[in-house]
Amino acid sequence: MVQGDPLVINWPAFRGGYANLGNVVSIGGGTANTTSLLRVMNERAVFAEIFRLGKVSRPELAQATGLSKPTISVALADLERARLVRPVGLRTGNAGRAALLYEIRPQAGWVLAVDIGRAYVRLALADLVGEIVARRDEPSRAGSYDAVLDQLSGIAAELTTEAGLAPGDITLTVFGTPGIHDKETGALRVAPNLPGWEQAGAVERLADVIGSPYVLENDVDLAAVGEGAYGLGQGVSHFVFVSIGTGIGMGVVIDGKLYRGSQGAAGEISYMPVGEGDPLINPGRGMFESVASADGVVATAERLGMAASTAKDVFDAARAGSETAKRVVAAEADHVAHALAGVTAVLDPELVVLGGGIGAQAGDLLIGPVSERLGSLVALRPPRIEASTLGADAVLLGALAFGLTTARDLVFERAVAMTPLG
Repeated sequence: MVQGDPLVINWPAFRGGYANLGNVVSIGGGTANTTSLLRVMNERAVFAEIFRLGKVSRPELAQATGLSKPTISVALADLERARLVRPVGLRTGNAGRAALLYEIRPQAGWVLAVDIGRAYVRLALADLVGEIVARRDEPSRAGSYDAVLDQLSGIAAELTTEAGLAPGDITLTVFGTPGIHDKETGALRVAPNLPGWEQAGAVERLADVIGSPYVLENDVDLAAVGEGAYGLGQGVSHFVFVSIGTGIGMGVVIDGKLYRGSQGAAGEISYMPVGEGDPLINPGRGMFESVASADGVVATAERLGMAASTAKDVFDAARAGSETAKRVVAAEADHVAHALAGVTAVLDPELVVLGGGIGAQAGDLLIGPVSERLGSLVALRPPRIEASTLGADAVLLGALAFGLTTARDLVFERAVAMTPLG
């Protein structure tokens, strides 16, 4: 069972490289064992390249991997016998004989992506090539720990039934939640919006949701993965995803890899000392989050004499020309710029992606002032700041990208272990 310990997302492998060979271990001396090991490594390389290229011919695989055509043929035969790849037709139109094309067999594995938020839960079931076959978005029952587990279990059962699967068919489930998984106690820490999850063993009960191997990841970290796979972070080696909404958090990508820190708490910028001395500060929330989250925006508006029920009300009023609302937006931009100044000084990202209910939806009001203020706070050129284009799906897509990368390795390793070499 894959527990909540975070897995290292292998971005080079996700993008089609061959970096994830560390799972192959020495199996002893001798020519036969060496040959078997090389054969598995060749199959893994071909398998990864088919993921990257999609429908591909043997000559194209030989060119991409540097392996000989006979070696490619053997690897493809083994992968087809293991039901990991399949022939999918011919490529015609070029001079010479038509080339047989191969693709990943979509039904070779299944990933369930789960985003557990305070307001909504979102679940998507996808095959091994990332095609979503079933999805649900529902208002969350997050006010009760048991209620949200029952809700997730019910939705997961609906999705697997809709796809014609049994729970045991799911290769991997990826849960995205706020907070940090305490691996010693099995509790979820620093997640005040999910009451009940702070109890010991809370994370382990996720095993009952679907009955498949699973992994738990911080939701903002997954959003950063989603940006790198499907959003503005594609092709960017150094960037951060900053979520500003009911809470505040940051996912960090360095050299194309998700960075978590020694305790999995890298990116917990809600506790940055921005806005200290503000009366909103309380033991359950960090300084920056106290003044810059949605509640902080509403409280600032109230102190300035503006009646507002939500942060959205404030930003809508600013767009409509309210001078008081504009002052609230200016204060928010100043808080965010000061936080990003610290982030920039330490990490020097190329790109800052703003997400969350405030970061993405109020980007038109914040990006200009934040960029201008940040430029006066840092020594060198500030990073580019953009609003996420993934919207509310950032965490779910990140869970999907994470799950596909890991599931690909899992199905390969299982197939190699169960299928005799021809």
